Amino acid sequence: MHKKIAITGGIGSGKSAVAQIIRDQGYPVYSCDEIYAELIHSQSYINAVEKAFPTAIKQGKIDKKALADIVFSNEEARIRLNKIAHPLIIQTLLKRMEEATGEIVFAEVPLLFEGNFENLFDHTIVVLRNRELRIRSVCERDVISVKKAEQRVNAQFNYDDVAAEKHFKKINAILIKNEGDLNLLSRRVVNTLKTLL
Repeated sequence: MHKKIAITGGIGSGKSAVAQIIRDQGYPVYSCDEIYAELIHSQSYINAVEKAFPTAIKQGKIDKKALADIVFSNEEARIRLNKIAHPLIIQTLLKRMEEATGEIVFAEVPLLFEGNFENLFDHTIVVLRNRELRIRSVCERDVISVKKAEQRVNAQFNYDDVAAEKHFKKINAILIKNEGDLNLLSRRVVNTLKTLL
């Protein structure tokens, strides 16, 4: 039996950087985003998205930008898409984690709390970063406006409020602060791995 550990955090928090540091330490790390990147080429998924969001399909393929514009400006649409995508992503993720070798296996799960998936894992690592830095990071990475980046941040679990802190304590989450310094982040991740082991 593997010990399954989720890595999560808000958009632009540095989850992928943390996942890469863990990979570099020799541990298997799976990514929901990578699974989703495979899923959007699956015909059955394209059909399901077309049924729910006909304008997000261009020439038989999912137009990621058009789909993002729909779901980040409409909560009901976002919930509908999550109901289509999440079960398929999590099912694939857990299967791959089970097949991994080693005693400990990690997964980068962006919408862990939104999907109430934390109970599927033995531990949760939460990557925390200042909201303004997250927004700036999303603007640079996705080449979008501040308004669109704020929409994406606001559409997710609020990592900055008191309720979030209480939830982290309740599930005994391991918190890693990302201040934008990769060397410092790397040291914090390595220390966290020592604690977990």
